[in-house]
Amino acid sequence: MIEPRDRRHRERMARKQAVVDERIAQAKRDKGLLLVITGNGKGKSSSAFGMIARALGHGMKVGVVQFIKGAFSTGEEIFFRRFPQEVQYHVMGEGFTWVTQDRQRDIQAAEAAWDIARVLLDDPELQMVVLDELNIVLKYGYLPLERVLADLDRRPSGQHVIITGRGAKPELIERADTVSEVVNVKHAFAQGIRAQKGIEL
Repeated sequence: MIEPRDRRHRERMARKQAVVDERIAQAKRDKGLLLVITGNGKGKSSSAFGMIARALGHGMKVGVVQFIKGAFSTGEEIFFRRFPQEVQYHVMGEGFTWVTQDRQRDIQAAEAAWDIARVLLDDPELQMVVLDELNIVLKYGYLPLERVLADLDRRPSGQHVIITGRGAKPELIERADTVSEVVNVKHAFAQGIRAQKGIEL
């Protein structure tokens, strides 16, 4: 005999399954998605690189431009450079903006990075493009937002683009298909623990 609590659980899960099944049945379109991952918490770039691994598992080709990171090598760069036929990897930054302390130099670096990004966005063979920390570049006005949005609009229809970084512009959020905000609840750095390999690096 089924206990009342177990019966209620089964009925609740059956109703939930019916709702989910109906939403899946209604989702019939395919398109290249624009994803924005923003917020002050850790894990924005990590999420994007996880999607690269997922894409490679499906035999997709990927392009990456890192706009800020570049003063040191990261684990994801070392790993994905093992797949030169599948991943075009471009580290274009000179390190965090508070390190350079030179706005004009940062603008030049951002312009050079966007020149590479436009080539990737124009390439129909690339099914995914990751623009890591582009939100920071746009936040500080190193690139014109209108130009970035226009170039994103011109990309091949099936190409997915993932943009990471804090402080995503409202116009970009409005344009995106999927937006995730990573919230900082607690971080080891606040406890005096430096960046760790495999976690931050």
